[in-house]
Amino acid sequence: MSTTPVFNTSTFGDFVELADVIWIKELGEVDMSARNSGIFRVSPWPAGTGDDRNYKEFDTNQYAKNKDEGSKASQSEIQIGYNKHAGLVRRAENVGVTWEMRNRNKYDEAMQQITALPEKIAGRLDLDLSHRFTFMTATSFTDMDGKTIDTSMGDGFALGYSAHTVTGSSTTYRNILANNPQLSEGSLESIEKQAVENTIDNFGTKKSNKYTILWTTDDPNSVNTAKKILRSTATLGAPNEGVVNVNQQKYKHVILPRVATDANGAADSTKAKYWGIVAPSVASAYLSIEQEPTMIRPKVNGKELTSDNAEDVETDTVTWRGRGSYSICIVSGRGFQVSKGDGTA
Repeated sequence: MSTTPVFNTSTFGDFVELADVIWIKELGEVDMSARNSGIFRVSPWPAGTGDDRNYKEFDTNQYAKNKDEGSKASQSEIQIGYNKHAGLVRRAENVGVTWEMRNRNKYDEAMQQITALPEKIAGRLDLDLSHRFTFMTATSFTDMDGKTIDTSMGDGFALGYSAHTVTGSSTTYRNILANNPQLSEGSLESIEKQAVENTIDNFGTKKSNKYTILWTTDDPNSVNTAKKILRSTATLGAPNEGVVNVNQQKYKHVILPRVATDANGAADSTKAKYWGIVAPSVASAYLSIEQEPTMIRPKVNGKELTSDNAEDVETDTVTWRGRGSYSICIVSGRGFQVSKGDGTA
């Protein structure tokens, strides 16, 4: 006994409309830990404003000067910091539903094509953000498209470096932990001490900023260590009962699963122990969105595809398009403290 196919030319219009719902659902399942981390300042890139932007930093003097009787008040000083130019990149991927899929009830195959599309666009955005930490000790790297990506700071050095410079002073600051220890309670305290001594403004003046984000890769040992450091408490009756965990609620722990990867997104165990802390109030890390991860579906008129839809005249394939456009830039190493966790000097 034959059955009526659930996926054919007469029901394809319903499938096209359902694809919007599928996109929204699957987009919500994409891991966007880097974008949602709070590390990057996310803002729109308005239409008609070009394809290149100059990201800047500046400081004003922190302390007011003396005013003698009858004298003028001193004028606030402004010290322009470094700047970095960054351009837009547009990511795109097409997925096709073939004539055979539409006419031979190959619903599962077609659905796999559609459900994979959000990861291709939103996932690539998150990978690009994560790679700012993957390649935090390099001034550039070659991405999966063969393009050279500039990861240098405004002072010309890598994000993690031992002697960053500022524009208004000869004072330098260090933001990569000596000997690159793995995350532990002791190394966290060491990186905090380094932050206290090396967080300065562009005048070279010590600057008090709150480091509120602790990030790690998805390495289980690093993740579990972070949880123990931030959440452990002594139970009643335990030997350390009543001892306060000084790290509890100090940091938001952010897990960045795409940091320990190579340029193609494949696992890279040499970066599994990378970690660091961030002061979002001073970190000049920017994500500007020109086009949010978007799906462009074939045009429909009611339930029937119109004559000007995306069906290829030679292959008879109907195409869904995934698109996204954005700019990523980190201006300076200020507000970042990092460690490779590999014990290298």
